[in-house]
Amino acid sequence: MKTIFAALAALSFACSAADTPPAKTVSAITPGKVIIPLEKMRRIWGELISLDLTTRTGTFRNESNDEVMSFTVMPYAELLHHATLGDLQDFKVGERAIFRMHVNEKEQWVWLTYIQDEMNMMNGHGEYFFVDQIDATTGKLTTTWAKGDMTFVREKNVVIETDKDTRFWKMGQPAKFSDIKTGHKLRTKTHGIGHGKTRMAWEVFLDDESLLKFQTEQKAVHAKRILEEGVPGYVDASSGTQLTLTLFNEGVEQIKLLKQGAAVQVAPAGVDRKPTAAPITGKVTNVGKNGRQTQVAIDLSAAGEKFQPAGIARLWVAQP
Repeated sequence: MKTIFAALAALSFACSAADTPPAKTVSAITPGKVIIPLEKMRRIWGELISLDLTTRTGTFRNESNDEVMSFTVMPYAELLHHATLGDLQDFKVGERAIFRMHVNEKEQWVWLTYIQDEMNMMNGHGEYFFVDQIDATTGKLTTTWAKGDMTFVREKNVVIETDKDTRFWKMGQPAKFSDIKTGHKLRTKTHGIGHGKTRMAWEVFLDDESLLKFQTEQKAVHAKRILEEGVPGYVDASSGTQLTLTLFNEGVEQIKLLKQGAAVQVAPAGVDRKPTAAPITGKVTNVGKNGRQTQVAIDLSAAGEKFQPAGIARLWVAQP
């Protein structure tokens, strides 16, 4: 009888174990891999305090509690500036933005995988500040933050402040505070004042045309920068003259030019993503997608001993 009970218990345990779903794998920041741990992240509105372009580190003030937070920018981080792609050098100290943060091995919120400026957030969501009240004496606007068709209201009684440094734009041209009327819908580029949650405007856009002018100018700046500095990416593998890279999405326009047989130049790069050695020429042997990034295999004209797996590289596409 004991033998029967033991067998039944073992069978019950086996069935229970079989019915238990496998533990879900939690992604984590990993050197040399483009990973954004969505299971554990914070998207924090804050005011940029400092930036070090050499170490790609900085600090911002969490405007919800005034905590000063340090961050290290991942090499593949999306830096969304003026409603399009940008780089760290585009952001101004004081600027309000969303900082997407992740934990390190010590559970500290330090890894950063995007900075999204206010213009990008509102443009991407099709949202505006609808003007409810205007105080010309103080230069304050009381607004409702909502989608353009008012099918979604994010927040009411949002106060936008202006001062002598605020610039106003209408149809892509300079405008005035007095051009704003009740019912108008606006978008802004704002900064903090060192404490609390304040929207002090650097730029106020009275129409889409004005924001798109800034966006178009930023696209040209970014395209020129990538053309000159090369498309950044991780080194996946390097052996002799064979090199495989994962190129980051910020270089999308140059990446579109890649195809089998295309001539390129590549160079290893440091933490600041600047080349650490002279470029080597090569030809593309394969191009494929790796999520939102692009993986490219290259046959180099000389051995690439200085390319280290999980390191950074820059790639230039030969111009037609």
